[in-house]
Amino acid sequence: MSIAIESLQLIKRYPGQKKEDRPAIDTIDLTVESGQLYGLVGPDGAGKTTLLRILSTVMEPTSGSAQLAGFDVMKQSEQVRALLGYMPQAFSLYPDLSVMENLKFFADINDVPAREQKKRIDELLEFARLTEFTNRRSENLSGGMRKKLALACALIHEPKILLLDEPTTGVDPVSRRELWHLLAKVIQQGVTVLVSTPYMDEAERCSTVSVINQGRMLITGAPIELENQMPFQIVEVKARPRHALRAVAGQTDGVLSWRAVGDRLRLSVDNPNAVMPRIDDNLKKAGAQISILREARILMEDVFIYLVEKQKEQA
Repeated sequence: MSIAIESLQLIKRYPGQKKEDRPAIDTIDLTVESGQLYGLVGPDGAGKTTLLRILSTVMEPTSGSAQLAGFDVMKQSEQVRALLGYMPQAFSLYPDLSVMENLKFFADINDVPAREQKKRIDELLEFARLTEFTNRRSENLSGGMRKKLALACALIHEPKILLLDEPTTGVDPVSRRELWHLLAKVIQQGVTVLVSTPYMDEAERCSTVSVINQGRMLITGAPIELENQMPFQIVEVKARPRHALRAVAGQTDGVLSWRAVGDRLRLSVDNPNAVMPRIDDNLKKAGAQISILREARILMEDVFIYLVEKQKEQA
């Protein structure tokens, strides 16, 4: 399998940062194989946008190197841009232009031949389900439709590599599903996609993910592999009164940590078979009514929280 994206020891310090300050990104090594859907997962301020800006040739690193399809992002930026589609986090289209005008504009600046533009634009309008909105100004589109238009514009010149910076941030759940459905189609066409997201459930959709926090890569691998590497298992419990549930969770032997998710707790435990009877017994002694007590699958959110807490301990 060929390498589509590769970075070695990338460091970025912004002007005014002292040498002892934490860099925006710190010695980032990244390898994305051709045809992959690769997720860059982390919270706001983790360094995701900075990394994507460097890979897209928008920003130069302080040190280190990066290549897309074998082209150096600093020394061969023109070749990189010809094969790259980039969708920044902020809405980057022209609000006073219509859907059709935006697509034509991006086709022109990406040197799509005039004889091919109509066919390509028609394909993308159908692909993004925007055919009925060609005359609507982009400023009057819904958040989800804007994102789909931005994706269509990024694909107008049939790039081999697509960089997407939090493409689903700020859109409703239905639009999120639609965007991921579109990305699945893009992958089927052989395009390599590197997508950043703060949503841990979206990480589950990627073939490979890297968890990034405070500018550093914490772990990389397939989601199921990362989940299986965790030194704990999960027990899910729901009971009333909730103050009794929290007290029991914090005092029961074998519970390593816990966090609230909606109306229940997710407990990180060393042995579910040993811990669940203790939880059941302690809750009953506290007069609590138990409605859920079961072992649950480890999720990427559990992985992320564990890694961030471990990073804090090592700081």
